[in-house]
Amino acid sequence: MFGFGQMISILKKSPKKIVFTEGEDERILEASSRLLASSFLHPILVGNEEKIAAAAEEAGFNIRGAQIIDPENYDRMDEMVDSLCEIRKKKGLTPERAREVLKQANYFGTMLVKMGVADSLLGGATYSTADTVRPALQIIKTKPGNSIVSSCFILVRPRATGENEVLAMADCAININPTEDELVEIAGETAECAKIFGIEPKMAFLSYSTHGSGAGETVDKMSNAAKKAKAKYPDIPIDGELQFDAAVSPRVARTKCPDSEIAGHANTFIFPDINAGNIGYKIAQRMGNFDAYGPILLGLNAPVNDLSRGCNALEVYSMAIITAALA
Repeated sequence: MFGFGQMISILKKSPKKIVFTEGEDERILEASSRLLASSFLHPILVGNEEKIAAAAEEAGFNIRGAQIIDPENYDRMDEMVDSLCEIRKKKGLTPERAREVLKQANYFGTMLVKMGVADSLLGGATYSTADTVRPALQIIKTKPGNSIVSSCFILVRPRATGENEVLAMADCAININPTEDELVEIAGETAECAKIFGIEPKMAFLSYSTHGSGAGETVDKMSNAAKKAKAKYPDIPIDGELQFDAAVSPRVARTKCPDSEIAGHANTFIFPDINAGNIGYKIAQRMGNFDAYGPILLGLNAPVNDLSRGCNALEVYSMAIITAALA
C-alpha cells in the first residue's frame, strides 16, 4: 500500500541530502522549513545566502539549519569546473565556458549530485522540464544499458476500505513518440518504479485496439512493444495491445479478451505517445480524483526530478520525499 510513512521510515534509517535549485522560491522555502523540522531529509538550497534568508524571513519560514550554497562563492568551484570539463571534454568545453555554465542553478545543482555533495535533486518550480532533464542527461547520464530518460506518474486515490488505489502511468512527460524498443525500456523502468510505491505491476500497453480489433501503425507499435517487453521481462505480467476499458474492467475484458490474465486488472499503463499519456493522467487527476505524483524521471544514474511550475509547497515536500527515497 502506498504511503509516505514507509518512505519516511526508510529515510530515517539512512538520511539523505536533496538539492533544490531554486532556493529563493517561496514554495521551496516552505517545503524546506517542513523538512528541517524533521531529520530524515536535509535540504541544500542553491542561491545567494542573503537573498534566500531575506525571502524566508519575509514569508515567515524557519530555514535555520539548511545548507545554502551560492555558485558565486562556492569553495569547490575550481574542482567542479575541472569535473565538468572532463565530463564534457568531447564537446570541447573550456574552463571559462564551464564557469559560466555553472552559474546556472540547474547545472550547478546537478554537479552537486555528481560530486556527491547531494544524493538527489529537485528542480523546475520556475523553469521547464527540459531545463531539468538536459543537465541531468549531460552530467548524471543514463544508467548502463539505458538509452533514454523517461518518466512516470504515480496516481493515488483512497478506497472505501481505507487502503489506497495506486496506479502507474508512463511516459506522460518526456518522450514525445517513443519507438517500440524505447517503449520496452520505459516499461521496465516504470515497473521498477511502481514496485517502490507498493504496486505489483500488472502492465497494459494501451491502444485504441484490443488484440487486433483495430488496425494501424500505432496498433502494430503497441502490439510489437508488448511482445518484446514480455520476452525481456518474463517476471512482469504484461499484455497488449489493450484498450483502456479492457485493461481495467473485468466485465469488458471477459468480452474483448477472455483469455488475458492482465486485462481487467491492470494497474501499470504504458501509453503510445506523450499526447495520450499526458491527457490520460490529467483526466485521472482532475475527473477521477486521483492525486498525481510526478513526473518521476526514470533511467538516470541518480535521482533527479522535475516539478510543475504550477506546484504548491505540499507538492514540493511530497516530491522531495519521493526523489530522496529513489536514492
